[in-house]
Amino acid sequence: MRTALVTGASGCLGSALAIRLHNGGVGVRTLTRPGSDTRILEGIPVEAHTGDICDAGVLRKAMEGCDAVFHTAALVTFAQKAGEEQYRVNVLGTRAVVRACIDTGVGSLVHTSSVTAIGTPPPREPADETLVADRAHARGYKLSKILAEDEVLMGAGSGLRAMIVNPSVIIGERDTRFHAGQLIRDIKRGRVPFYVEGGMNIVYVGDVAEGMIEAAERGRAGERYILAGENLTHEEVFRRTAALIGGRPPFARFPLPLLTLLGRFVESVSAVLGVEPLLTRDLAAVAGRYHWFTAAKAERDLGFKATPFDMTIMAAYEWYRRNGYL
Repeated sequence: MRTALVTGASGCLGSALAIRLHNGGVGVRTLTRPGSDTRILEGIPVEAHTGDICDAGVLRKAMEGCDAVFHTAALVTFAQKAGEEQYRVNVLGTRAVVRACIDTGVGSLVHTSSVTAIGTPPPREPADETLVADRAHARGYKLSKILAEDEVLMGAGSGLRAMIVNPSVIIGERDTRFHAGQLIRDIKRGRVPFYVEGGMNIVYVGDVAEGMIEAAERGRAGERYILAGENLTHEEVFRRTAALIGGRPPFARFPLPLLTLLGRFVESVSAVLGVEPLLTRDLAAVAGRYHWFTAAKAERDLGFKATPFDMTIMAAYEWYRRNGYL
């Protein structure tokens, strides 16, 4: 691989990819939307392109001569009012990326999906790539990721060497938009007094970036690869994080029925105020489940290796601390 394009390069994962590609001797091009804060890319010699992810002309110009495209650009929000824009960016944007890859003869496309596009396993049983998501009840972000995968698989069916990666909850350096990284800041500040039943899987951003690079080199067209770390209960995640960073651990379990009512209330109030809801009905509905996954396929096919949970948390925490985000 000599030259690669990273879409969404101003994000946590996109910037991690850009750094690792550059360090591996690959010429890096980036595509970010107009007005993006690209300070986390400072010091990385990239060929920067700016434009809308649905703009065919912008995409073709950025991709011309590339060996690989890493598509990480996506709109991550759970606000219902953003549904149309989320569909445009996540689904139509992916369709445009696939088409541009075919038109320009790109060698490989690695699309960043999410474990939210994987089905939900029985409690405490890790899911693999064969578990099918429930499309009938999917909406919002989840539905957009499922439909975006459809676009990639159609591209693979047309001869494009396209692979899908499904990361779990990504934590690591440069999460300046405070997606999963907000958990660390909140626990440090003592803002997580409760936990709920269920669990999650957390993966280090650097491992996801390495897994995507390996997918471009070694992955099989039309395949999905879960990139995941340790499976932990919510209580374990919160208490271990608090112990590691000197934060305040939760002191009680919050009843799920009350969380559902709270989700409806917060969503309604946020809609009136015009702000991003911290909790929604959809999030509350799935909060008590065990979102556990296995990366066995990626380990076998790509040589994927996961960083231990404690090291993942500390990498993100130390970056936040050094850069004044705590």
